[in-house]
Amino acid sequence: MNLATAFATSAETRPDRTAVFWGLEEIAYQALLRQSQAVAHYLQTQAGVGVGDRVGLWLKNRPEFITAFFGILQAGAVVVPINNFLKPDEVNHIVGDAGIAVVVTEEDLARQAPALHAIHPHLRLLAVEQFSWLAPAPSPGALPGFQSKRDDLAVLIYTSGTTGRPKGAMLSHGNLLHDVESCRHVLETVQADRLAVLLPLFHSYMITVGMLLPLLVGGSMVLGRSLHPPRNAMGEILQRHATILPSIPPFIAAWCRLPSNPRCACGYASAAQPHCRCKR
Repeated sequence: MNLATAFATSAETRPDRTAVFWGLEEIAYQALLRQSQAVAHYLQTQAGVGVGDRVGLWLKNRPEFITAFFGILQAGAVVVPINNFLKPDEVNHIVGDAGIAVVVTEEDLARQAPALHAIHPHLRLLAVEQFSWLAPAPSPGALPGFQSKRDDLAVLIYTSGTTGRPKGAMLSHGNLLHDVESCRHVLETVQADRLAVLLPLFHSYMITVGMLLPLLVGGSMVLGRSLHPPRNAMGEILQRHATILPSIPPFIAAWCRLPSNPRCACGYASAAQPHCRCKR
């Protein structure tokens, strides 16, 4: 068992179940699996990505982060998440240190491509806005990533660099599967759970608890577009009836300071959505 097969099994078991709530969109497991397989096929056949190659994942929180993550693994490659707040010279260090030849990104971040190509002229960028154009994988079951072993490298994640240059931490398929099982046991996570994902997915904490945990147990992700303003973020969580909120103390403190709203039991209101739909 590896991360690619674990996700495929979860998706094939419940193809029509909602895996991701993204604003007004509800994305089913089957759609995520098909897009991830298309990404894997493209990386393998068009981008020259081979087994064990490092592929950068430089994205803000969005559904394509998920399909790119599993697509890279299904291609047999290693995911290198990159902090989307980093400057080009910091990204260049990670690209060079990890030996990345392909980076999956988005058009907004790709505007910094000239600074990256100045140091790494052969670096290839794949924008997630192109995902809808990718051809489906003709033989999904033959993708090399499904043959990865538990001890094979799955994710190379870089530290913040607080005490020097960022260093890559090597996480195997087995490492992450064990972490997910531990979280499932401690949090008693079940298929009915919906995890609110507001913190950055490029961090190991959110990759494990916010993404892998719900998708491998058959639950759902409530993927927030933004933490600001806090009132709207809390409203989205309540509208989608999220049951688990991985967070950090400053955000909890900010939400505790929100004023109550007499029009709505959950205190949610905004110019775009003046009345709460949480049905409480």
